[in-house]
Amino acid sequence: MTAAPVTEEVTSEVAAGGRRSPLILRNRAFGAVWLGQVLTQAAVRMFQVGVSWWIVAYAVHDARGLASGLFMAACTLPAVALAPVVAAAVGRFAHRSVLRTAAALAGAASGALALWAHGGGLPLTAVYAAALALATCQAFFDPCLTTSVPELVDDADIETATGFELSTQSLAGLGGALLGALTVDRAGVAGLAVGCAAAYAGAALLIASARFRPTGATGATEPTEATVADGVSADAPQRRGLRRILGELPYVRRILVCFTAANLFTTAVFVVIPLYTRSVLQGGGGTVALLEASLGAGALIGAFTGTRVPGRPTVAGAWCLGLMALALAVPGLLPHRPVVAGCLAVAGWCAGAVSVRFVALFQRLVPTADKPGFFAVMQAVLGASLPVASLVFGFAGDFLSPRTLCLVQGAGLVPAALALALLGSRTPEPDAADADSGADTDTDAGHGTESVGGTR
Repeated sequence: MTAAPVTEEVTSEVAAGGRRSPLILRNRAFGAVWLGQVLTQAAVRMFQVGVSWWIVAYAVHDARGLASGLFMAACTLPAVALAPVVAAAVGRFAHRSVLRTAAALAGAASGALALWAHGGGLPLTAVYAAALALATCQAFFDPCLTTSVPELVDDADIETATGFELSTQSLAGLGGALLGALTVDRAGVAGLAVGCAAAYAGAALLIASARFRPTGATGATEPTEATVADGVSADAPQRRGLRRILGELPYVRRILVCFTAANLFTTAVFVVIPLYTRSVLQGGGGTVALLEASLGAGALIGAFTGTRVPGRPTVAGAWCLGLMALALAVPGLLPHRPVVAGCLAVAGWCAGAVSVRFVALFQRLVPTADKPGFFAVMQAVLGASLPVASLVFGFAGDFLSPRTLCLVQGAGLVPAALALALLGSRTPEPDAADADSGADTDTDAGHGTESVGGTR
């Protein structure tokens, strides 16, 4: 009965004898929430790209690298520092309420920054504070959305929904990259903040219109507004602590460690791109938009084609990290705009392909009751390297050329790729984990299930 909103749509579609339409069209609730995610992540990405370029090109004349590194650290720190709080909130409150509130508060913060910037005399500290506020809202939004996927789609559509969800960051990278730096060049930070506020407000309205359903792979019911009194679930299943979740999933824990190490070098690209554009390519906001859009386009394609990459997840991930290392290093040797754009597109594809394979795998290995805590932990563990990478590469950018930083990025990914390959050769995948977690892998859910079952 609880599956009716989704099942009825699918049944009517099959009865009509037509080919199944895309998930976001045949499942209106998921489509609305997904579009809301597109708007929120596009807004935060537009803000990050635009302000990073504003700092390098307009606001700071000395120590540009450190200033931009500090800004990117402010954009990534909340996801790490607030992981326990996020896990508790996502596990306790109705997911639609968490998503809607996060989007609305981010819109209010963007609107306040727009008013301040319009009045003139905007200090750098105010921009850093706004970055912290938006990142805090996004820290609640992203893991809550990932956790609520089973409340929006049937089990057979989980991997498809995961692909759409992960593609959002790619779409955000495209839209945000294209608009962020160009908007700053033409309308300043005030115009940038107005655009962000509008996107967040639209996302809050879309999510408020979506209908979530109680669901659970093991029969447990997630808290929703239909079953929650005063926003708190009275019958929420017992959830384990954050350390115990990862402690009982050693295979997953080792994968997260590998990708955390890799993120120290991959995420530095967001600091390197503005510095590379100004110092090496001698370009402006249009060049920043081109490079960021190339990265986002590659990630978008990777999110939709990642399930077709052959091999076990660890083997495919190792090859992708190796290819990404080469793609990030080449701009250090060949500083030509088309070459750099092409390399960033390849690097983005690798990131998107790896993400969809592993997040779909985690959706099936992690027990439903642990998903709020796990995805908050995943975001925190992977995000722990982001502030460090931003500060280290930003500070180094004041002493080393951006071309040297590109070579460092490529070299740093090689050990992570080797570690992931060794993990796949030494660790039996992941039938034992399935038994421990109680995950139901006996479903006809596409490539994610096949890759889990075929990893013996």
